[in-house]
Amino acid sequence: MRVYVPLTLPGLAQAHKAGELGPGPLTAYAVTPALREWYVSDDIEELEYAALSRAAAASLRLVAGDPEAPRRRVVVAVDVPDKDAAADPDRGLDAGAIGEVRIAAAVALAKAAAVHADADDAEADVTAAAAALGAADQGDDDAQFVVDGAEDHELLWFGIQEIPSLLG
Repeated sequence: MRVYVPLTLPGLAQAHKAGELGPGPLTAYAVTPALREWYVSDDIEELEYAALSRAAAASLRLVAGDPEAPRRRVVVAVDVPDKDAAADPDRGLDAGAIGEVRIAAAVALAKAAAVHADADDAEADVTAAAAALGAADQGDDDAQFVVDGAEDHELLWFGIQEIPSLLG
């Protein structure tokens, strides 16, 4: 199963240094039955993109929680055995948890398929979105518009061998 692990650039640097994503449990996003029902599509590429987008939104929350982190969303795509990705049935009705899975143990970074990250030109919008998250969570439509502005930026694809240059 392909899962998408949300990170920050410092989190990616730590994973690169350690050679693994972890320690577990890790929160990731995948094509789950709940995501299939929510997205209403049978196209696996569209469903994978929806899972990636959910992970990018989670990465934004991580960025917002770390004032020292560069204002760029980061998601690592990694393949894990299906049995290693468990959805929490207690959170099945929580709209924020759609597609969310838990990976119990650390995952070797060598198993990663790719890294997805914002380009430099997304930093201003990601900065504004991170600052507006709290108000958006409280139902402020203007703040939600700002948060949605970060989602207008497509994450770029990077091979695992490109992590050192991505980290700068």
